Amino acid sequence: MRIRAQESCLLIIDIQERLFPAIAEHAELAANTLWLQQVAQRIGVPVLLTEQYSKGLGPTIASLRAGHAPEAIVEKLHFSAVSEGELLQRPGGDRRQFVVCGSEAHVCVLQTVLDLLEQGRTVFIVAEAVGSRKPADKQLALQRMQQAGAVIVSREMVAFEWLEQAGSELFRSISREFIR
Repeated sequence: MRIRAQESCLLIIDIQERLFPAIAEHAELAANTLWLQQVAQRIGVPVLLTEQYSKGLGPTIASLRAGHAPEAIVEKLHFSAVSEGELLQRPGGDRRQFVVCGSEAHVCVLQTVLDLLEQGRTVFIVAEAVGSRKPADKQLALQRMQQAGAVIVSREMVAFEWLEQAGSELFRSISREFIR
C-alpha cells in the first residue's frame, strides 16, 4: 500500500490565521505543510485546502493559500470536510488516496479522516504536519486515526513514494531543493 502520485491528493485542513498561533509547534506545522505542498505541486499531485468558518477563524495562512485557485479551497462549517459533500467533488477529490495534514488533529483532521475511511479512501496522516493546541490531543488523535485504519507517515516517506525512483530530472530537482 504505497502512496502513488497519480492516485493521491494532498489535503490541508484548517491551518487558519486566527487559530494558527494557538497550535503547539505551529511554526513547524506550517513549514512541514508548505514543504509537502510544494513537493506535491512539483510532482503534479492535486492539493485541496479546507477552511473552518473562515469568517471567525480567518483564511488559510498566506504561505499555504498563495497560488491556489478558488475551487481548491473548501469552506466548511462541519468539523469533517467530507460532511458537506463538496470536498470529494473538487479537482483531486475523486482520488483514491488522501495524504492529510492540518489542524486540529483531534477535531477536524480526525473527523475528516474517519469519514474518508468510511468512504473507502486510503488515508495517510503526515505526523509532523498535523497539530493541536495540546500535544496530548494530537497524540490521541494519531492513535485513534491509526486504529481506524489510517497510516501514519513522515513527509519524506510521502515524497519518496510519490517519486518512486531515483535517476530522473524530477528526482534530482526535488532532491536538491527539498531533501536535505
